[in-house]
Amino acid sequence: MKNIVLAVVVAMGLTTMVSCKKDYNCECQKIYTGTGGSTTVNDGIYTYKDSRTRAEDRCNAEEKTGTDLGGDYSRECQIK
Repeated sequence: MKNIVLAVVVAMGLTTMVSCKKDYNCECQKIYTGTGGSTTVNDGIYTYKDSRTRAEDRCNAEEKTGTDLGGDYSRECQIK
């Protein structure tokens, strides 16, 4: 009986360690650069229900550079 209880406790502990999924917010900003300096604009908040590492990877995948009506920008995102 002790072996069964011990096995259940160990299994629960391993499950908890492996699947630490919770909500992580990824906040993104566009940083426009030009001759007059730089301007920062909020550009979205994404919520990922995942592990911290996976949420950071997904958040980093939102980063990019480009051009739109505001001019040239770089988009930076990070977990908050």
